[in-house]
Amino acid sequence: MPEALTEYLLFFAKLITLLVGLLIALGLFASSAQRSRRSVSEGHIEVKPLKRHWDDMEAHLRSTVSDKRAFKAWTKQEKQAEKQRHKQSKQHRRSQDANTHRKRVYVVHFDGDLQASQVSALREEITAILSVAEAQDEVVVCLESGGGVVHGYGLAASQLDRIRKRDITLTICVDKVAASGGYMMACIAERIVAAPFAILGSIGVVAQLPNFHRALQKHDIDFELHTAGDYKRTLTLFGENTEQGRRKFVEELNDIHDLFKEFVQEHRAAVDIDRIATGEVWYGRRAMDVGLADEIATSDEYLLRQGSDADLFSVQFVEKKSIQQRLGFAGLGGKLRRAFAPAALSNPEHLQRQVPLAEIHHEQRDRYL
Repeated sequence: MPEALTEYLLFFAKLITLLVGLLIALGLFASSAQRSRRSVSEGHIEVKPLKRHWDDMEAHLRSTVSDKRAFKAWTKQEKQAEKQRHKQSKQHRRSQDANTHRKRVYVVHFDGDLQASQVSALREEITAILSVAEAQDEVVVCLESGGGVVHGYGLAASQLDRIRKRDITLTICVDKVAASGGYMMACIAERIVAAPFAILGSIGVVAQLPNFHRALQKHDIDFELHTAGDYKRTLTLFGENTEQGRRKFVEELNDIHDLFKEFVQEHRAAVDIDRIATGEVWYGRRAMDVGLADEIATSDEYLLRQGSDADLFSVQFVEKKSIQQRLGFAGLGGKLRRAFAPAALSNPEHLQRQVPLAEIHHEQRDRYL
């Protein structure tokens, strides 16, 4: 009996090993196939009427807290009100030009990271909205970001500027934070709505990197870096940094800061740019006092208010899932390639490319009340 059990366990272990090996091979193959071919359509746009969503939540809550008679009466009343609204809408369409419609508010969410990686979805959402939006419509972006790399947030802000160039109202709602690169995006809007304790500002630039030159010297390790051009590489991770390189690096940071200040001044002409471009942050009402915000309210409050005389639609670009993601092995291929290719990781130039030159980034510390 023990021998049979031992054989069974060995067979079971071999089977599990085989299955894991097959899954790893499948993940590597799928990852390679994903990189080698880019499909024309990598996702799709999802549009959801927000009013219907809110009505469904209200109906569900009422059905739970109300008695049957009261809920039935409310349902009947709502049906009559819906009929009346539909009738009025029909009459309005008949009295107006065929090309006009009730005001529409398109709602987009942007939750930014250091690389502003969601900009790929944002550009698709804005392109879709601009294909149907008209002058009387409005775009509301619910923005959350503490900033990140210059080029990423510069592109994100440029995407929002496409809305303004089409003379369509753009409103930014900030419930938690729109600092540094996040505020670069927010300042594009005609109106910035901030929650009472939302963080705004941090109009500054920061860049940091370690230097391992002395540690390499201590262990008698030489590092060579060859460039063409005086300022092709100002500061490095492994080479000996010079005062000339440091001065040039700081000069570049100051230039980015000047561009940032000019950008904010261009879109919010009323602010005292020297007062707010110090890297400081302001909370809610204080931000409104210095001109960084126009209204104190949460995004929920603002959208519910807009829903009384407009149709609200949530617009989201949903990326097409890869085979690895469907199988639950997202990122497995890349991890395995790195694990089996240590030479690529030990390449200093590879490491340097992973360090951004500069980040428009507000470094938040934990805050407690």
